[in-house]
Amino acid sequence: MHSSIIEKLITLFSRFPGIGPRTATRFAFYCLNVRKEELEDLINTLKLLKDNVRLCSFCFKAVEGEKELCNICSNVRREKEMICVVEKETDLLSIEKTGEYNGIYFILGGTVSPLRKKDLKSIRIEELKERVINYKKFNLPKIREVIIATNQNTEGEATAVFVARILSSLNIRYTRLGRGLSTGSELEYADDETLSFALKGRK
Repeated sequence: MHSSIIEKLITLFSRFPGIGPRTATRFAFYCLNVRKEELEDLINTLKLLKDNVRLCSFCFKAVEGEKELCNICSNVRREKEMICVVEKETDLLSIEKTGEYNGIYFILGGTVSPLRKKDLKSIRIEELKERVINYKKFNLPKIREVIIATNQNTEGEATAVFVARILSSLNIRYTRLGRGLSTGSELEYADDETLSFALKGRK
């Protein structure tokens, strides 16, 4: 048995996405053995994160400082009548790297599991509906297309179907990423060429 403090730290690290008990244990012992100055640097940076980084008031991308909108949403050269819906910010960054998309984004903040209906409340579906319906409130033109860019795995597919159903009920045109991404793959790990092909081939 570990000490109660180490056990607590393992529990906290295990809450990180994609981190299991074994990796969380390695993190905990890393913190125990690292130099005090490095650990203090980590602690101070985490505090800076909470004190100085907020979420964009439109797409929920991280924004540093007092700005309400991120650098993408505030860019006048972006095509504001197109919204690309992604699961998380790392997916947004992967699509941006391709240079193929010039619209704006919306980060759902999670996925829907086919087996857990409670997940429906954990994603920002109401916020998405507000943005496509009340677009004038956000100084946007009428939304002409919503691209559903969720991952090609079970939860991503379930999420895409749910979002598509909502958009259909609102008479909002939507498309899905085209072929190019293999089943079970995640946007975060796809290469630029594959993502570019998927964007061009959306339907």
